[in-house]
Amino acid sequence: MTDPSPLALFWAAVIAASILIYVLLDGVDIGVGILFGTTRDEAKRVQMMASIAPVWDGNETWLVVIGASLFAAFPAAYAIFLGAFYLPVLAMLVGLIFRGVAFEFRYRSGAMRPFWDAGFSCGSIVVAFVQGAAVGAMIRGIPVENMQYAGGAFAWLHPFPVMTGIGLVLGYALLGACWIVLKADGVLRSWSYVRIPGLVASLFAALGLAFVIALALDMDAARNSLAGRSWALTFPVFSLVALVAVLAGARMRWDALPLTMAMAFFCTAFLTLGVMFWPHLIPYAITVKDAAAPEASLRFFFYAGVVVLPMILAYTAGVYWVFRGKLHLEQQKEGVELPSDSGQI
Repeated sequence: MTDPSPLALFWAAVIAASILIYVLLDGVDIGVGILFGTTRDEAKRVQMMASIAPVWDGNETWLVVIGASLFAAFPAAYAIFLGAFYLPVLAMLVGLIFRGVAFEFRYRSGAMRPFWDAGFSCGSIVVAFVQGAAVGAMIRGIPVENMQYAGGAFAWLHPFPVMTGIGLVLGYALLGACWIVLKADGVLRSWSYVRIPGLVASLFAALGLAFVIALALDMDAARNSLAGRSWALTFPVFSLVALVAVLAGARMRWDALPLTMAMAFFCTAFLTLGVMFWPHLIPYAITVKDAAAPEASLRFFFYAGVVVLPMILAYTAGVYWVFRGKLHLEQQKEGVELPSDSGQI
């Protein structure tokens, strides 16, 4: 089997990096949305939304980059992925729409605020769950025949993907709690610190149960993919160490350490998946080489990518730099209170 071309490798790397950036950045926003539904204190909810207000919309740009790159550079993989995950992708889009609309509408509609608050929280949970379930289904393997998806519409609803979906909900919630600790002060900061140990313990339990399910059920393809790469088992060990470090940071009240270690946990988990899947783009059926578009197309997209991708990176870095540091009272109020000349629905 020949190796994929440099351009195919480039676009595979772009997609992998974009997925990781999306998970780390939008995972924070989704996690804050999940925690949003666990309190009815309006002051806490206002501060939660204020902590992500400058960045949440830009973070979802990376989801667009993932979809556009996959469609353009690996159209066969794009078609198979959508065939396997039509329902989860649709549920994710509905959840993202509700999150975005609720973010704006809750401040313009006093009577409908409970509805939009529920939409924001439930939409966040749905987005996290279906993303985690899709990852779990890919770990199990996607059935493919003649370069087409060969499974059913509900094949992804299996005990293992369900557990990975729950695990990602907890993981995103942990990211959200660590972000709030970094950005907030006072009561909300303390409230978030209190929740970190419980989220870490729940995530440990979810991962442990998923591991037991993987050993007990039909996970031969995933086990075989790691059989010759025992060195990759160091990544899960680093993941566990990172979770312990999250607890240590929370115990010592070092505001930056919990978020840093939570992101390290996601990075090492992502590396584990990368080793497990490689060289497949659709595990364990379609390789990067098989799914790649013609070289002429990859070259054309490359010229666009080297212009657009640095701009997105620069914009993302610039926004986080401008809005660095703790929230101040005026920032917490900005965008969440109506001007005196604005009406409410």
